[in-house]
Amino acid sequence: MKALVVDDELNIQEILTILLEDFGFQVDRASNRKEADVLIDENYYDLALLDLRLPDGSGIDILKKLKEKNPKTEVVIVTAFASSETAVEAIKLGAYDYISKPFEINELRLLIRNVKNKLELEKKLAEKKDEKFEGLIGRSPAIQMVKETIEKVASYDINVLIVGESGTGKDIVARTIHRLSNRADRPFIAINCASLPAELLESELFGYKKGAFTGATADKKGLIEEADGGTLFLDEIGEMPMPLQAKLLRFLETKKIRPLGSVKEIDVDVRIISATNKNLEEEIEKGNFREDLYYRLSTITIKMPSLKERKEDIPLLVENILKELKKKYGKEIDEISPEFLNYLMQYDYKGNIRELKNILEKAVILSEGRELSLPKYETNSINSVYIDNPEEDFTVKTFPEEGIDLKKVLSNIEKALIKKAMEKSEGNKTKASRILGLTFREFRYRYDKYSQKTSS
Repeated sequence: MKALVVDDELNIQEILTILLEDFGFQVDRASNRKEADVLIDENYYDLALLDLRLPDGSGIDILKKLKEKNPKTEVVIVTAFASSETAVEAIKLGAYDYISKPFEINELRLLIRNVKNKLELEKKLAEKKDEKFEGLIGRSPAIQMVKETIEKVASYDINVLIVGESGTGKDIVARTIHRLSNRADRPFIAINCASLPAELLESELFGYKKGAFTGATADKKGLIEEADGGTLFLDEIGEMPMPLQAKLLRFLETKKIRPLGSVKEIDVDVRIISATNKNLEEEIEKGNFREDLYYRLSTITIKMPSLKERKEDIPLLVENILKELKKKYGKEIDEISPEFLNYLMQYDYKGNIRELKNILEKAVILSEGRELSLPKYETNSINSVYIDNPEEDFTVKTFPEEGIDLKKVLSNIEKALIKKAMEKSEGNKTKASRILGLTFREFRYRYDKYSQKTSS
């Protein structure tokens, strides 16, 4: 679990950090609101201990930002400026508790223990609830909304449209809806509408009679009929040709199909779940998709969030993906390095979970030892920006074709300069801070940040 300490008194920072680490928290520290904002933008926290009065703002403002990013973050206000008004305001905004300085160590220990127990209980309850959402990994607000919607609609015999970028897990949502529905013991049939030409797609869906066309040497039951009593999942429905859309619409209206070459209609009871990475409303405007079919398919619409919208789920996703990959490749991997996990948290995923799995699979294949580290090909990509003169308008000597993760590059540059300054000052932090033109407090914050990442 991860905690944030925000206090402008370094000795209080140290005390709070030691207490939190005693309870197993990984701790980040900030001395003002500006530093806290940077950390909150880049991380997700289970617990935050906040000073009320800061040099450049209020702990209440930080509380609001933490709750906006993750409503489940527990916040404790720790301050010398206690008042009933601020206490009430903090609690109304979602703070767990409020403690005054000077505080009793044992009192704060008890408070942290209570928060940790609450977090662990919530985690166990969430894990138990997640059992029925097998494959839908995550506890972010975005993915929780998806799970809640699935629970509400699964038992109703209504059509569902799942929208979202490629690689977000739309197929998993479809299978989960079927598994939690009253049709769970009946077939779940899936077809990708973009994988077949129009003629073949029609015959696959509706079936055909012997002699219906050249090569039809025997009767073939269509996938709609195969799914009778169960669920038919039409993936990439936005790619379905217009003529076939009309035939699908007629089936949805009548619940009857007529195989190619047949004069007889067949009654079929099927629930339709469809998915697309296209904006179907835009496709309707372009004349590529039937509006009447759209409304038939989208009685309920579920939007799958991109990985950018649920980055707090990445550690859980990594943990689950690694379990599969270790078994698949017979690798003995106990943990992932903080540097690699930080890289995965900052990475700009275009292929979403599918791309995350691809990165981890390559890393596992190339791994040596029990700690999974950032592969060399990724490290080279990150470090392949070289600067001629860091003090003036600098020149970029080389730039990787695949682009860069700017936050990671800047973090690496800062880390390298701090290391060089410490070497030049022979380990004297005061001298090192002068070399870098920082106040001692600014240097100490940055030095501690990277030291914690290295040692954690």
